[in-house]
Amino acid sequence: MNDGEGFAVPEAESHRTELLRECVLGALRSYLDSMGNHEIHGLYRLVMNEVEQPLIEAVLEHTKGNQSAAAAILGISRGTLRKKLKHRADAP
Repeated sequence: MNDGEGFAVPEAESHRTELLRECVLGALRSYLDSMGNHEIHGLYRLVMNEVEQPLIEAVLEHTKGNQSAAAAILGISRGTLRKKLKHRADAP
């Protein structure tokens, strides 16, 4: 299966990937429904900002704080992960 971004997802993981996609889709639909007729701007940036931190937190919990393992799971370098963690720590 292809996840839409050019990465092949092994068949064993395709069901879990579909479940994740369904959860995200459901959350987005709920958010949009709750906004009613209010204008929505910058949704892409909002979603990316709101998803990144819990994603990193969940993976770090999964790896018991091992940043190298977390970076590997996320598909980013350890340096990039550390920059993201520092950026979030410095944010108000």
